[in-house]
Amino acid sequence: MKSKGWSHVGLGTWDIERTREFYEGVLGFKAVRCDIIKVKEGGEVHHVFFDTGRGQLLAFMELRGVPGVPARLDMNLNRVFSIPGAFHVYHFALEAGDEAELMAKRTELIAKGVKVSPIVDHEWAKSIYFRDPNGVVIEYSFLTREFTEDDGRIQARFEVSLDDPLPWTDFRAQ
Repeated sequence: MKSKGWSHVGLGTWDIERTREFYEGVLGFKAVRCDIIKVKEGGEVHHVFFDTGRGQLLAFMELRGVPGVPARLDMNLNRVFSIPGAFHVYHFALEAGDEAELMAKRTELIAKGVKVSPIVDHEWAKSIYFRDPNGVVIEYSFLTREFTEDDGRIQARFEVSLDDPLPWTDFRAQ
């Protein structure tokens, strides 16, 4: 079967209403499927799918009153696993298109009160970073060039220090 991209990414939330306000009101994604799933043993799951474009969806689940599930889960997996702030191991990136669209998205997010990183030049891509209400790191990015054979070889490319914040970790910068 030929790869067709991803269908959806599923994440957890502790407040589906707040998450929906952010993804619809701030990012402009339309909720295309919303379910309440009753759990026989008690509680329910609120499940919302957002259209992010190109037929790709982003889904969130909130487990309410389900036995054995804490009332409030920490959805920031980087924090849960004590990953240093310099590394957003757990995040997802949305396509920005080009530099003008990335700059426009950054300006729009700041105008909506979102703390956004400066534009980061990764040499092969440019990005901005911010968090959703659950603490999930979101990136908007676009490729600045085609990949080469050299890009596909694992090799040392640069060095970082855990003591120095990297540009993509600075959500206070506006």
